[in-house]
Amino acid sequence: MLNTILKYTGLFILLLAIQLLLLNNIQFSGFVNPYIYILFILLLPFETPSWLLLILSFATGMVMDISSVTHGLHTSATVFAGFLRPYVLNFVAPHEGYEQGDLPGIKAYGFRWFITYVIIIVALHHFFLFYIEVFKFEYFFRTLLRVLLSTGFTLMFIVIVQSVIIRR
Repeated sequence: MLNTILKYTGLFILLLAIQLLLLNNIQFSGFVNPYIYILFILLLPFETPSWLLLILSFATGMVMDISSVTHGLHTSATVFAGFLRPYVLNFVAPHEGYEQGDLPGIKAYGFRWFITYVIIIVALHHFFLFYIEVFKFEYFFRTLLRVLLSTGFTLMFIVIVQSVIIRR
């Protein structure tokens, strides 16, 4: 139990450090913003209770908001993603269901399952985040392009991180 808590605490710190120190400084014309910190929520065990998932989502978003002065944008988007995670997991569940003790990832359920799971959660997170940030439908298509490009880049970074984890 303590080992698991330390593992996820390290993952939380590592992903937020990468996000805040490196990826927050990457922007291409304001259209591409990779947000890898969402991977923390994606990689939590299947058995994580909903209340704990929402608290961890809130904490993750709050750290992002405090560090980047975004006034609740990341918190609301991350809690939204955390809330939807169990429904998405049910939607993409394999026919035989999830094995007790397995973790969501490429290693346990394959590349196709993982990409489907990640695309759905990341796209919903980015859609919520960017449309709340703009808060106007006047820029609907411009914001949609930003959602699509940022989702693609975030997906690319998440697959790279998963590949590194698999090699270990």
